[in-house]
Amino acid sequence: MKWGLPILGTVTAIALWWAGTAVLGIRSFFLPAPPDIVAAFRAQPAYLLRELAATVTGTVAGFGIATVAGLLLAVVLTAWRSLERATLPVLVALNSVPKVAVAPLLVVWLGFGSRPKIVLVVLICFFPILVATMAGLTSTPAELSELGRSLSASFWQAYVKIRLPWALPQVFVGLKVAISLAVIGAVVAEINNPTSGLGAVIVLSGMSFDTPLAFAAIFLLAMLSTILFYLVVALERWLVPWARAISG
Repeated sequence: MKWGLPILGTVTAIALWWAGTAVLGIRSFFLPAPPDIVAAFRAQPAYLLRELAATVTGTVAGFGIATVAGLLLAVVLTAWRSLERATLPVLVALNSVPKVAVAPLLVVWLGFGSRPKIVLVVLICFFPILVATMAGLTSTPAELSELGRSLSASFWQAYVKIRLPWALPQVFVGLKVAISLAVIGAVVAEINNPTSGLGAVIVLSGMSFDTPLAFAAIFLLAMLSTILFYLVVALERWLVPWARAISG
């Protein structure tokens, strides 16, 4: 039952999609049916998988850098509140800049290749991780803080053994949001710099009017985003199995 309902929902959606294209007589140029997408993948599997690997590399690299940077900066800002008050408005202002507008400039600054994609993924993922981690680190119950002081724990001992473990559920909220945004960031970068990746496949197939190939790339992106999200969920359940119990 745990896996049955998601599979049933997915199969039903695909069946309705297939039936809709058949009943309405929609040509594959406008909206390909599932068999057209499968045929497009089977025609060029090596090409699509190679571009998928390029997207995965940029996504995972950018997400990893954003995770490390976001966690470290959150620890620093919550440890020195005066620094937080001075720095956080600047970070909020930088985050408010539309990343789509920055993507072409990254190509100018960093050139072609994977670097603009990785940087754009970092820019998109960094702020959700930072905010979620700071929220977790500042939500430690007063009784736990009192417990640390009663045991004569130093500031950093209390931070590592009390505040960080308590913050982990909130940290993973940020990570789950960020991993979904990471795929979007990678695709935006690839569309602006269509040299590699599934975003480039979508651009090039659109230029050649190969809609089924574009949908095959979109389907792979959806699968990638789903897999990465549930990998983060699995990591959360492994590292903080107690979180679900205390949340009811």
